[in-house]
Amino acid sequence: MNRIKSAINGIEGLIASGLAEGADRDALDAVAARYATLIPPAFRALIGRPDDAIGRQVIPHPDELSVAAHEVADPIGDDAFSPVPGIVHRYADRALLKPLLVCPLYCRFCFRREHVGPGGGVLDEAALQRALDWLAGRDTISEVILTGGDPLMLSPRRLARIVQALDAMPHITTIRIHSRVPVAAPERLTEALADAMQAEGALWLVLHANHASEFTPEAAVAIRRVQARAIPVLGQSVLLRGVNDDEATLEALLRAMVRLRIKPYYLHQLDAAPGTSRFHVPIEEGRRLLAGLRGRVTGLAWPTYVLDIPDGHGKVPIGPEYVDAAAGTVRDPAGRLHRLAPGGARLAGAHARG
Repeated sequence: MNRIKSAINGIEGLIASGLAEGADRDALDAVAARYATLIPPAFRALIGRPDDAIGRQVIPHPDELSVAAHEVADPIGDDAFSPVPGIVHRYADRALLKPLLVCPLYCRFCFRREHVGPGGGVLDEAALQRALDWLAGRDTISEVILTGGDPLMLSPRRLARIVQALDAMPHITTIRIHSRVPVAAPERLTEALADAMQAEGALWLVLHANHASEFTPEAAVAIRRVQARAIPVLGQSVLLRGVNDDEATLEALLRAMVRLRIKPYYLHQLDAAPGTSRFHVPIEEGRRLLAGLRGRVTGLAWPTYVLDIPDGHGKVPIGPEYVDAAAGTVRDPAGRLHRLAPGGARLAGAHARG
């Protein structure tokens, strides 16, 4: 593959590279004035045309300025649950720590798209210490999720400082790092950055990828660098129209993760951020897609399909469902119905489990 060495960070670059039409310049400039644009070399090299599965994720589109009635700037309610800058505390036992609002690329469907961007900044030392002190003073919190922005855009020194500070808190038993870097900018995930992720307690990397082609040879090297340090890797994806909304494409994505020892964790229903309607896949369609894969892919590749309820009410699984308790039936992967015995056990004999 011909590797492209420079990132595209503006509309002029998009037009020059053939990823946008000059006739659309004014409309795209209006989009860029509101939402950040950055396409790193790893993603640029994968784009065959602007509307393909990779281009659609990162190339600005005039429709981003069309806001549907149900779309809001803070669709999952982060702001209402932020007691101090950089912290979101929605669940009793865990909290988000957002040390920066900078990413290696800017997804056109991002639920934090009103906040992230090159000018989103980093928590300065005083603000970071206030956030860490807040976490240190709440012993009911056992898990901290580093997010943003993308925590792996931090320098190794700063990331290590944060991980070590959290690791030193007796009540923090689990640290999660949520990142797009291994697929979006794998060259950033150096030995030094991987070293900075190491903790005495449990630390997990949760990788965001939406299409199998994102797992390039370079991405595989970056992922293995993390795994070599005994850091388990989970995968999360967003169900997106025109990106992964058919059975074959979704199956390829899940299988690509498992091949690299990444456990598919969440498949997210799209959050209703402004100007993202063109990516929307209805929940019932998402359920049908997953149901179509049941029995075709190993349970190792099976994610939980989830909806983050608007206004900060939490994340819940949304199917597909196989048991109808009221009717006393269970549906198998082929769609056939079977009777349930009292208490929910099947009347038929035991079968091998996969």
